[in-house]
Amino acid sequence: MRAPIIEIFSSFQGEGLLIGERQIFVRFAGCNLNCNYCDTNDSKSVQSGKVMTPGEVSKQITKLMTADCKSISFTGGEPSLYPEFISEVSRNFDLNIMLETNGTLPENINLIEKLDMVSLDIKLPEHFDGEFDESIFQNEIKSLNLLIAKSINVYCKVVILPSTKIKSFKEVVEKLSQNISNKSNLKIIIQPSSPLGEWKDINSKLFEFSEVVGQYFEVSTIPQIHKILDIE
Repeated sequence: MRAPIIEIFSSFQGEGLLIGERQIFVRFAGCNLNCNYCDTNDSKSVQSGKVMTPGEVSKQITKLMTADCKSISFTGGEPSLYPEFISEVSRNFDLNIMLETNGTLPENINLIEKLDMVSLDIKLPEHFDGEFDESIFQNEIKSLNLLIAKSINVYCKVVILPSTKIKSFKEVVEKLSQNISNKSNLKIIIQPSSPLGEWKDINSKLFEFSEVVGQYFEVSTIPQIHKILDIE
């Protein structure tokens, strides 16, 4: 078993509910989407990764272990392209396992044997050049309901761009609310795209986006802290 790996490194989580926590990151190469805001463009192609075995990845993780690190984050690219590989690596460690995913491959996500937390991106029409494929959202819903049914700790991250319109954003949040089987414990993280200097009147816009989500879900607004700290 092999998979293309961009990098394996230790850093602070810069996004979402575990922000500020030390993690070991395993970044896979290859993605099934082509988002226009992606900040890891080099991970989109499988050709950009180094082909490694689960054993080789596990050795690199072991070398990076520190006392303050309690979890491994599998990210990308799109890590759910490699469910068996993730399961194989995870068996070697008594650590919490986090998946950072676009959620569009529910069948693959279901194959991952051990998951403690999932950060699932909800895509907006503005995230793509050209017409938005509605199946993306439908598969994200399937993944969320699957994870909730398995009692896995999952939250949604929604990246907003300076071009994101409140109207389309509200439509997506409403659809999300209507289609989630149990939304009582689901939290939404609004993440303004980096760099923040590209925004005009960001404060007023962020309050407006937060108010929209707050009608249906718990909500927090968190920028990419690792960009502010200038770390990987």
